[in-house]
Amino acid sequence: MPAPEPAGPEPVPASGSGADWFAAEADRVRAAAFEEGYREGLFEGGEAKLGRLIPRHTLLPELRVDDVIAAGFPAVAGRLYPLLTPAGVFAAADGALREGRPLSIVRLGDGELLTLAHGAVISTKEALRWGAFLPYAGVHLPDPGAREALAAAVRAADIIGVPESRHPSYQGLLFPVLRHYGIDYRALRLTTSTVNYELNTGGYLTRLLHGRRVLLIGNQAEALAGFLGQRGVNVVGWLAPVQGVADVPTVTMRVRELPDFDLALVAAGVAAVMICVRLSGEMGKVALDMGHLANKLIQGEAALPQLGEVHTGANGN
Repeated sequence: MPAPEPAGPEPVPASGSGADWFAAEADRVRAAAFEEGYREGLFEGGEAKLGRLIPRHTLLPELRVDDVIAAGFPAVAGRLYPLLTPAGVFAAADGALREGRPLSIVRLGDGELLTLAHGAVISTKEALRWGAFLPYAGVHLPDPGAREALAAAVRAADIIGVPESRHPSYQGLLFPVLRHYGIDYRALRLTTSTVNYELNTGGYLTRLLHGRRVLLIGNQAEALAGFLGQRGVNVVGWLAPVQGVADVPTVTMRVRELPDFDLALVAAGVAAVMICVRLSGEMGKVALDMGHLANKLIQGEAALPQLGEVHTGANGN
């Protein structure tokens, strides 16, 4: 039998241009490489770590790394650290408003944590690679002044929302950052960093706004004032724009020129942490870092429950 002729190059499909075919082929190769890289990363981060704990010449049949984690978790469950629930945060804010006491409720997300970490816990280059969005959040790295001012605000804040996610950009930075600045998390009143959304969906934000004089701060403040005003909220003033962390002293000064207020809602990126702490510490007010909830309310992606829809039992639920 004669030897088969060597296969020639794979023909380019007749339909469409050769450039289209090669582009599609390149996309396919990239997708396959990504999938392979993902599978290897998943293995190295889980089963491979477990495998290094198993003695030579033995097997651990029919158990995956998730099974081992689930079996071993009770051994560390006693180290779980409780966070303030949305009901608890509401009770603290409502009590402060009723009694005329200052209170700052701030949140640490990846923007704040990268700002705190750059040039200290991680390199500025790494922070820039992870935080391409930081200019939108009002920070241009490197900025050691903003880093230290933000660390001082964290020390002074009354309630701090922190991420429950263990992703490298979230808890992967949170505890190294706190250690670097000598801040003991056990001395802080912590809640979840999504408490702004949970206060709203639980009806607690509506209850906080009811009967209070509200000040709005941030680039969306005017639109938010219109939204809340249509829903019967007494918005006594709004302040915009907030041009990043460098604008914090100016914003604080301008607030003093506005009508008196009970509660400030601040949606100003990383600067919101500093603004809330200043309004509380210097003016004796209650201030809440509202974050992107402001945008979602304005754009109709989130609804503000009406007071009649909110359960107002004594237990705060």
